[in-house]
Amino acid sequence: MKACPNGAILKLFNSKGIHIDASSGYEVRRAMAQGVPPENISLSTQELPHDFAELVDMGVKVNACSISQLERFGQHYNGKGQKVGVRVNPGVGSGGFSASSTGFSKTNVGGPASSFGIWHELVEDGTVGEIVEKYGLEVERIHTHIGSGSDPAVWQAVATKSLSFCKIFPTVTALNLGGGYKVGRNAGEPTTDLQEIGKPVAEAFRTFSKENDGRELKLEIEPGTYLVAMAGALVSTVQDKVFTSGEEGHVFLKMDAGMTDVLRPSLYGAIHPITILPGSGKSEDVGDETESVVVVGHCCESGDLMTPQSGEPEALAERNLRKAEIGDIIVMDGSGAYCAGMSTKNYNSFPEAPEVLVDEEKGQVHLIRARQPMEQIWANECVPQGLF
Repeated sequence: MKACPNGAILKLFNSKGIHIDASSGYEVRRAMAQGVPPENISLSTQELPHDFAELVDMGVKVNACSISQLERFGQHYNGKGQKVGVRVNPGVGSGGFSASSTGFSKTNVGGPASSFGIWHELVEDGTVGEIVEKYGLEVERIHTHIGSGSDPAVWQAVATKSLSFCKIFPTVTALNLGGGYKVGRNAGEPTTDLQEIGKPVAEAFRTFSKENDGRELKLEIEPGTYLVAMAGALVSTVQDKVFTSGEEGHVFLKMDAGMTDVLRPSLYGAIHPITILPGSGKSEDVGDETESVVVVGHCCESGDLMTPQSGEPEALAERNLRKAEIGDIIVMDGSGAYCAGMSTKNYNSFPEAPEVLVDEEKGQVHLIRARQPMEQIWANECVPQGLF
């Protein structure tokens, strides 16, 4: 859900029978408000919500992501045989902007440098099992997720290791292997072949069944980015064009959007395809002249950079694009995942941008988020009476 939490998208996926992986209690409530049944929502969160029991009693599936979360869960449901999932940190990870499987990366959520999940040794040494037994819980799911842009080889190895965690708990009926499937946003970038990486995993599940008296497990995955990344684009306008001179000089295109809409370049050094189109809207005005430019956003923030060096958010890079003039259209593709839902909304008091859904089959365009009224930005602010 966190990849693209717009209500219209949630309703669309719900109509297709797609379940929701939520990362906070607030996401759970937001999904239910759009008609997603509680039993179709799984919650794996860094912050167990204060009302987790209310959500569980409605049917939401909770995966304990730390020992303390498991303890809190057990204390509330002591002796009731309540089902629970366990998220495990398998000891390795895989991030799209890092080659290391054990070091820190902003997109690596497995391994010793990651705080996500219960460290695998605490599952293997019986610590988790003791807590489960103490409170009479029933582990129904093992959950692992190692990062975004996952290396297929690492993902397959983790899948096999995760099955060993399932063997520890005979009540487990499902293994969730998370997401992180690489999407090639730019020319020449590979996209994960789900069939290719799925075959050895499917075989590992069959082997597990044979070795465990025919016990079959349900495979769950979370392909949020895979489903929506290339379905979205940020459509902006070149609102200014400036230059600096000398050996380190550049031509800068300034968008009327930026990190308030797409944060990935500033946060990760992510590379998005960028296309310049004529402001006239006429194809004959496209032109074939190009120039090397640096594209930046509209925020008063040096980090509001749309063309960083790959994986290096602190380093700017030039991009060879069609020569642009003020008023031209600038389109950033690959913006359907972790963009509108993960931006620095309202920084510099810029209002939230509108979102539009295009129905290609019917040739219709639908507004699915209106531009935020300015007054809404400060609507929750309170000025104490008599202070000034």
